[in-house]
Amino acid sequence: MSVRAALEKRLSGTWMTDAIFDKDCRACPRLAEYLDTVGERYPDYYCKPVPPFGDRDAKLLIVGLAPGMHGANRTGRPFTGDHAGILLYQTLHKFGFASHHESLAADDELRLMNCRITNAVKCLPPENKPVGAEINTCNTFLGNELKTLPDASLLLALGGIAHRSIIRALGLRQANYTFSHAAVHDLGRVRLLDSYHCSRYNTNTRRLTTEMFEAIFAQARELLDK
Repeated sequence: MSVRAALEKRLSGTWMTDAIFDKDCRACPRLAEYLDTVGERYPDYYCKPVPPFGDRDAKLLIVGLAPGMHGANRTGRPFTGDHAGILLYQTLHKFGFASHHESLAADDELRLMNCRITNAVKCLPPENKPVGAEINTCNTFLGNELKTLPDASLLLALGGIAHRSIIRALGLRQANYTFSHAAVHDLGRVRLLDSYHCSRYNTNTRRLTTEMFEAIFAQARELLDK
């Protein structure tokens, strides 16, 4: 069974509605055409909008930027199969949010506990850079997903675009909530914790170290336990 077929089978009958995730979405022409092109080049890749992954009733929602070319765009699971996912899943496991320390494929045994991962943009963008119109179009899905969260949930934004997408999805003023690593924002019934993205660039340049990222999750655990 192909990666795409396996993912579509796993998604059938899940809690996700079209308002939260549309596996056939082609609302952004540039992204849709790019996925078609990548799919021709890599016929075994998923190459469709990537669904959220994790606990349906989670109180921790991690919001990334978009699928990576050879990561989520290949496997169909956020942060699975690329460099950024190595640090993320190791850290999730260390702090009790994941059953295993690594995620290799969408059909492996890894499970998330009280945690879910989604992206601000569900489709692979060229050069990992979605344009503003694409971010805004996909924001509707993020907004609908945020409505499913229990009260007192914690949102963890990986990077400035994820941060701004959350603020927009909640209908809040960007000027009132500035992105800053380790900053916590009270958004009403939920809180937002900011972190630099765990990308290869950020970790290689040591803008984000393993110790810094682990401190974020220690902070997240403390906020949730309170």
